[in-house]
Amino acid sequence: CALLLSAALYVLKVFKQSALNLPPGPFPLPIIGNLHLLDIRRQDKSLMKISEKYGPVFTVRLGFQKVVVLTGYEAVKDALLNTADVFADRPAIPIFYHIQHGNGVFFSSQELWKTTRRFTIATMRDLGMGKHLGEERMLEELHFLIELIKSFKGGPFQLRFLNMAPTNITFAILFGKRFDYEDPTFLT
Repeated sequence: CALLLSAALYVLKVFKQSALNLPPGPFPLPIIGNLHLLDIRRQDKSLMKISEKYGPVFTVRLGFQKVVVLTGYEAVKDALLNTADVFADRPAIPIFYHIQHGNGVFFSSQELWKTTRRFTIATMRDLGMGKHLGEERMLEELHFLIELIKSFKGGPFQLRFLNMAPTNITFAILFGKRFDYEDPTFLT
């Protein structure tokens, strides 16, 4: 009887919380939330599977923590451009807070996040992002990255090579010149 009463109270609590205007998502289990739906090794695929049913914006519960998940370029772009202030009050993610101490565009929060975001967007626009110059630099770098990957002829390569392209795009926008991937200065 106590178990049945606890389950009923839990269901009522979940439905009451859904009135907070959060996007829909899978029904959570007590204590674990939606953790049973996630493959710990491929969380990205698990979340994409959930998005097939609930759309590109949905809510999951990781234990007791409610998390709104955005999947796909359009959902992320819309959220960051049109509803950016909603993200200012999100709680800190402990591991990222430990690494970046609450700084940066992605992992800061509240007023620091708003200020950092405004500065980043203004600076990127001044440097040509959203204009043909930025797009041309990205497409040019993508060509070099594709050629680098092809040079491995289907064999394995270090993932750090994928990090080199965004850095090179930034250099090209800032200094008008990209680095060769083998350049010792660039590698340093």
